[in-house]
Amino acid sequence: MSSNKGLLDQIINSSFAGKLGVPQGEPLHRYKKGEPYLDGPVVLAGDGRIAAGLRDRLADDYQFVDADTDIKKSAIVFDATGIKKPEDIKDLYDFFHPQMRKVRPSARFLVIGTTPDAIEDPEERIAQRAIEGFTRSLAKELLRGATAQLIYVDPAVSDDLSGVEAPVRFVLSGRSAYVDGQVIRVDDTKVTVPEDWDAPLAGKLALVTGAARGIGADIARVLHRDGADVILVDVPAAGEALAQTTNEVKGSALPLDVTAQDAAEQIKAHAEERWGRDVDIIVHNAGVTRDKLLANMDEGKWNLVQAINFIAPIRITEKLVENGGLADGGRVITLSSMDGLAGQRGQTNYAMSKAGMIGVAEALAGPLGEKGITVNAIAPGFIETAMTDAMPTATREVGRRMNSLSQGGQPLDVAEGVAFFAGNGAGAVTGQYLRVCGQHLMGA
Repeated sequence: MSSNKGLLDQIINSSFAGKLGVPQGEPLHRYKKGEPYLDGPVVLAGDGRIAAGLRDRLADDYQFVDADTDIKKSAIVFDATGIKKPEDIKDLYDFFHPQMRKVRPSARFLVIGTTPDAIEDPEERIAQRAIEGFTRSLAKELLRGATAQLIYVDPAVSDDLSGVEAPVRFVLSGRSAYVDGQVIRVDDTKVTVPEDWDAPLAGKLALVTGAARGIGADIARVLHRDGADVILVDVPAAGEALAQTTNEVKGSALPLDVTAQDAAEQIKAHAEERWGRDVDIIVHNAGVTRDKLLANMDEGKWNLVQAINFIAPIRITEKLVENGGLADGGRVITLSSMDGLAGQRGQTNYAMSKAGMIGVAEALAGPLGEKGITVNAIAPGFIETAMTDAMPTATREVGRRMNSLSQGGQPLDVAEGVAFFAGNGAGAVTGQYLRVCGQHLMGA
């Protein structure tokens, strides 16, 4: 019955959205363990410093073909690190223009450039900065579920591409299905890549807050899928759902109010008693909303959102670093939101907290980097959850399509972004946020 109802809802919603004149999104190709990363060949071109070594690293898992091959491609990749002056920018047009109609649905477009802020030569810096405008605009032109991303690589990186491989694999797979028009910056940190790219988190212990249901539960599932052991944290009142999800991922449950003064001590004790080791990955997912216009918001609503969404992740992270509960080389991932980037009427408390989660990544990346710990944030857009299901139909249907992919994302899409940041291979990516929003029309 529920399956039939879901199908009926989709038909009604699609018809309603069509009458409103809003676009209908293409079904996206999402990653499934054991399946090829892409369903077709890849073009990798460009005379920069990355292409040749990257081709060698990816040769076992991707089929490379020449740009002039007539068959439809699943990915178009251009190494633009060879662009040194403004006149060279036309290389982008010369390469991509003939490829635009030669791709399959859910194709991946990727430009690899040099991090502008790390370039000394003014002309090269200008030219490389211009690439970002090209890539973000390209993403808005693509059809049928295709996406475009930009990976900036530190100029010190040339021979050792260990830090580049994981971001490229993430982009060139169904793991990034709902990531579009984004920029990832790779520094010159040397990283250890996984022995098995289908289990990149093998041997890791992850902790996910707010894990009983929704996005948090999907994060736990994906981390487990990728090889991690998982501690699932949620409030004691969510005990039944927490137990169910915990059993599903063969993890351990820790009923805990994250605002408790001794939360970090409880986490460390649980990890040692249940798993015999420190936590490698912390995902600060727990959060609440208490929306009101600021003029009408009582102090309790402000304090609750601040305590759970904002203060708790900061204090837990600080104390786990202090008490050794977070292992050296660990990963901290915070959950932000598009509302934290662009703001939202009636959400001063929530948007404050979610902007703060980006602040955590930006502020703590440097100090914690001395221990090999990376800190990054995920900023979801319109994700299909119980909360969005409760929206008025018109609001929901328009909200789903306020992005380049013309659809809402899935909790799985957020979880894939978390898993990318959680891996050893992402050790050269820190202090950043990744929007999982289908390139929402708000912001860059």
